[in-house]
Amino acid sequence: MHIPDGILSPTILAAGAVVSVVVLAKSVQESKKNLEQTAVPIMGVMAAFIFATQMVNFPLLGAAASGHLIGGALAVYLFGFWPTTLIMTTVVTIQAVVFQDGGISVLGVNILNMAIIAPLAASIVYRLLRKSKIPVTLMVFIAGWVSVVATAAFAALQLGASNVVSYRLALQTLILWHSIIGIGEGLITGAVVPFARRSSFFLTRREERS
Repeated sequence: MHIPDGILSPTILAAGAVVSVVVLAKSVQESKKNLEQTAVPIMGVMAAFIFATQMVNFPLLGAAASGHLIGGALAVYLFGFWPTTLIMTTVVTIQAVVFQDGGISVLGVNILNMAIIAPLAASIVYRLLRKSKIPVTLMVFIAGWVSVVATAAFAALQLGASNVVSYRLALQTLILWHSIIGIGEGLITGAVVPFARRSSFFLTRREERS
Protein backbone atom coordinates (compact mmCIF):
# COMPACT_ATOMS: atom_id res chain seq x y z
CA MET A 1 0.00 0.00 0.00
CA HIS A 2 3.05 2.26 0.26
CA ILE A 3 3.03 5.07 -2.29
CA PRO A 4 6.51 6.31 -3.34
CA ASP A 5 7.82 9.86 -3.62
CA GLY A 6 7.34 11.99 -6.70
CA ILE A 7 3.98 10.86 -8.06
CA LEU A 8 1.22 12.43 -5.95
CA SER A 9 0.13 16.03 -6.48
CA PRO A 10 1.17 18.71 -3.95
CA THR A 11 -2.47 19.16 -2.95
CA ILE A 12 -2.87 15.48 -2.04
CA LEU A 13 0.47 15.48 -0.20
CA ALA A 14 -0.45 18.57 1.81
CA ALA A 15 -3.94 17.32 2.64
CA GLY A 16 -2.64 13.95 3.77
CA ALA A 17 0.03 15.53 5.95
CA VAL A 18 -2.39 17.95 7.61
CA VAL A 19 -4.99 15.29 8.39
CA SER A 20 -2.32 12.92 9.71
CA VAL A 21 -0.81 15.56 12.02
CA VAL A 22 -4.20 16.50 13.44
CA VAL A 23 -5.25 12.89 14.06
CA LEU A 24 -1.89 11.90 15.55
CA ALA A 25 -1.95 14.88 17.92
CA LYS A 26 -5.33 13.66 19.14
CA SER A 27 -3.98 10.11 19.37
CA VAL A 28 -1.13 11.20 21.63
CA GLN A 29 -3.56 13.11 23.84
CA GLU A 30 -6.02 10.21 24.12
CA SER A 31 -3.29 7.62 24.67
CA LYS A 32 -1.69 9.64 27.47
CA LYS A 33 -5.08 9.90 29.12
CA ASN A 34 -6.38 6.35 28.75
CA LEU A 35 -3.56 3.93 27.89
CA GLU A 36 -2.27 1.65 30.64
CA GLN A 37 1.52 1.69 31.13
CA THR A 38 1.57 -2.10 30.89
CA ALA A 39 0.32 -1.84 27.32
CA VAL A 40 3.37 0.05 26.03
CA PRO A 41 5.78 -2.95 25.79
CA ILE A 42 3.04 -5.05 24.17
CA MET A 43 2.48 -2.26 21.66
CA GLY A 44 6.17 -2.49 20.79
CA VAL A 45 5.83 -6.21 20.15
CA MET A 46 2.77 -5.56 18.00
CA ALA A 47 4.67 -2.94 15.99
CA ALA A 48 7.47 -5.43 15.35
CA PHE A 49 4.98 -8.08 14.24
CA ILE A 50 3.21 -5.68 11.86
CA PHE A 51 6.55 -4.44 10.53
CA ALA A 52 7.58 -7.99 9.69
CA THR A 53 4.31 -8.85 7.94
CA GLN A 54 4.39 -5.67 5.84
CA MET A 55 7.90 -6.37 4.58
CA VAL A 56 6.46 -9.05 2.30
CA ASN A 57 5.05 -6.94 -0.54
CA PHE A 58 4.91 -6.63 -4.31
CA PRO A 59 4.56 -3.63 -6.68
CA LEU A 60 1.28 -2.63 -8.29
CA LEU A 61 0.45 -0.17 -11.09
CA GLY A 62 4.05 0.01 -12.24
CA ALA A 63 5.33 0.51 -8.66
CA ALA A 64 2.92 3.41 -8.03
CA ALA A 65 1.74 1.42 -5.00
CA SER A 66 2.46 -1.91 -3.33
CA GLY A 67 0.37 -4.80 -2.10
CA HIS A 68 0.84 -6.24 1.38
CA LEU A 69 -0.83 -7.03 4.69
CA ILE A 70 -1.52 -4.09 7.02
CA GLY A 71 -2.25 -5.33 10.55
CA GLY A 72 -4.47 -2.47 11.66
CA ALA A 73 -7.51 -4.60 12.51
CA LEU A 74 -5.50 -6.79 14.88
CA ALA A 75 -3.98 -3.81 16.68
CA VAL A 76 -7.35 -2.07 17.00
CA TYR A 77 -8.92 -5.14 18.55
CA LEU A 78 -6.18 -5.33 21.18
CA PHE A 79 -5.49 -1.66 21.90
CA GLY A 80 -8.25 0.49 20.41
CA PHE A 81 -8.17 3.06 17.63
CA TRP A 82 -6.02 5.83 19.13
CA PRO A 83 -3.06 3.71 20.29
CA THR A 84 -3.18 1.77 17.02
CA THR A 85 -2.60 4.94 15.00
CA LEU A 86 0.63 5.45 16.96
CA ILE A 87 1.72 1.83 16.46
CA MET A 88 1.07 1.99 12.72
CA THR A 89 2.71 5.42 12.38
CA THR A 90 5.86 4.06 14.00
CA VAL A 91 5.93 1.15 11.55
CA VAL A 92 5.28 3.27 8.45
CA THR A 93 7.85 5.90 9.48
CA ILE A 94 10.63 3.36 10.11
CA GLN A 95 9.88 1.69 6.79
CA ALA A 96 10.14 5.02 4.95
CA VAL A 97 13.21 6.40 6.73
CA VAL A 98 15.30 3.25 7.14
CA PHE A 99 14.18 0.98 4.29
CA GLN A 100 12.92 3.54 1.73
CA ASP A 101 9.63 1.62 1.59
CA GLY A 102 7.35 4.50 0.62
CA GLY A 103 8.71 8.02 0.45
CA ILE A 104 9.56 10.85 2.84
CA SER A 105 7.53 13.56 1.12
CA VAL A 106 4.57 11.18 0.88
CA LEU A 107 4.90 9.97 4.47
CA GLY A 108 1.85 11.94 5.59
CA VAL A 109 -0.32 10.24 2.97
CA ASN A 110 1.01 6.77 3.76
CA ILE A 111 0.37 7.39 7.45
CA LEU A 112 -3.14 8.56 6.61
CA ASN A 113 -3.84 5.42 4.61
CA MET A 114 -2.26 2.73 6.77
CA ALA A 115 -2.17 4.28 10.25
CA ILE A 116 -5.53 6.08 10.22
CA ILE A 117 -7.87 4.79 7.49
CA ALA A 118 -7.15 1.10 8.08
CA PRO A 119 -7.65 1.26 11.88
CA LEU A 120 -10.69 3.51 11.44
CA ALA A 121 -12.34 1.05 9.05
CA ALA A 122 -11.68 -1.82 11.48
CA SER A 123 -13.02 0.24 14.39
CA ILE A 124 -16.26 0.90 12.52
CA VAL A 125 -16.69 -2.82 11.78
CA TYR A 126 -16.09 -3.69 15.44
CA ARG A 127 -18.59 -1.08 16.58
CA LEU A 128 -21.23 -2.40 14.19
CA LEU A 129 -20.66 -6.10 14.89
CA ARG A 130 -19.51 -6.26 18.53
CA LYS A 131 -23.04 -6.59 19.90
CA SER A 132 -24.01 -9.22 17.35
CA LYS A 133 -23.84 -12.94 18.04
CA ILE A 134 -21.28 -13.76 15.36
CA PRO A 135 -18.07 -15.45 16.58
CA VAL A 136 -15.15 -13.18 17.44
CA THR A 137 -12.95 -14.87 14.83
CA LEU A 138 -15.48 -14.06 12.11
CA MET A 139 -15.83 -10.47 13.33
CA VAL A 140 -12.09 -9.84 13.23
CA PHE A 141 -11.83 -11.57 9.84
CA ILE A 142 -14.41 -9.13 8.44
CA ALA A 143 -12.66 -6.19 10.09
CA GLY A 144 -9.31 -7.25 8.63
CA TRP A 145 -10.72 -7.61 5.14
CA VAL A 146 -12.63 -4.32 5.24
CA SER A 147 -9.63 -2.41 6.60
CA VAL A 148 -7.40 -3.55 3.74
CA VAL A 149 -9.94 -2.88 1.00
CA ALA A 150 -10.88 0.53 2.43
CA THR A 151 -7.22 1.54 2.54
CA ALA A 152 -6.74 0.37 -1.04
CA ALA A 153 -9.74 2.44 -2.16
CA PHE A 154 -8.34 5.58 -0.54
CA ALA A 155 -4.92 5.02 -2.10
CA ALA A 156 -6.56 4.50 -5.50
CA LEU A 157 -8.48 7.76 -5.18
CA GLN A 158 -5.27 9.61 -4.30
CA LEU A 159 -3.49 8.17 -7.35
CA GLY A 160 -6.44 9.05 -9.56
CA ALA A 161 -6.68 12.59 -8.18
CA SER A 162 -2.97 13.05 -8.90
CA ASN A 163 -3.43 11.83 -12.51
CA VAL A 164 -0.93 9.02 -12.00
CA VAL A 165 -3.42 6.61 -13.56
CA SER A 166 -7.14 6.84 -14.22
CA TYR A 167 -9.53 6.47 -11.30
CA ARG A 168 -11.00 3.38 -12.92
CA LEU A 169 -7.67 1.61 -13.37
CA ALA A 170 -6.47 2.55 -9.89
CA LEU A 171 -9.67 1.38 -8.20
CA GLN A 172 -9.93 -1.82 -10.22
CA THR A 173 -6.30 -2.84 -9.69
CA LEU A 174 -5.85 -1.93 -6.04
CA ILE A 175 -9.24 -3.15 -4.87
CA LEU A 176 -8.94 -6.40 -6.83
CA TRP A 177 -5.55 -7.31 -5.41
CA HIS A 178 -6.32 -6.10 -1.91
CA SER A 179 -9.60 -7.99 -1.86
CA ILE A 180 -7.41 -11.08 -2.13
CA ILE A 181 -4.80 -9.76 0.30
CA GLY A 182 -7.64 -8.89 2.69
CA ILE A 183 -8.52 -12.58 2.96
CA GLY A 184 -5.01 -13.25 4.24
CA GLU A 185 -5.29 -10.29 6.59
CA GLY A 186 -8.58 -11.61 7.94
CA LEU A 187 -7.24 -15.14 8.38
CA ILE A 188 -4.14 -13.96 10.25
CA THR A 189 -6.19 -11.63 12.45
CA GLY A 190 -8.69 -14.38 13.16
CA ALA A 191 -5.88 -16.81 14.02
CA VAL A 192 -3.99 -14.45 16.36
CA VAL A 193 -6.91 -12.93 18.30
CA PRO A 194 -7.99 -16.13 20.14
CA PHE A 195 -4.45 -16.54 21.49
CA ALA A 196 -4.25 -12.85 22.41
CA ARG A 197 -7.55 -13.09 24.28
CA ARG A 198 -6.02 -15.76 26.52
CA SER A 199 -2.89 -13.75 27.28
CA SER A 200 -2.32 -12.32 30.75
CA PHE A 201 -2.32 -8.80 29.31
CA PHE A 202 -5.75 -9.16 27.72
CA LEU A 203 -7.24 -10.96 30.72
CA THR A 204 -5.98 -8.24 33.07
CA ARG A 205 -7.48 -5.50 30.93
CA ARG A 206 -10.81 -7.33 30.82
CA GLU A 207 -10.83 -7.70 34.63
CA GLU A 208 -10.06 -4.01 35.11
CA ARG A 209 -12.94 -3.01 32.85
CA SER A 210 -15.46 -5.38 34.46
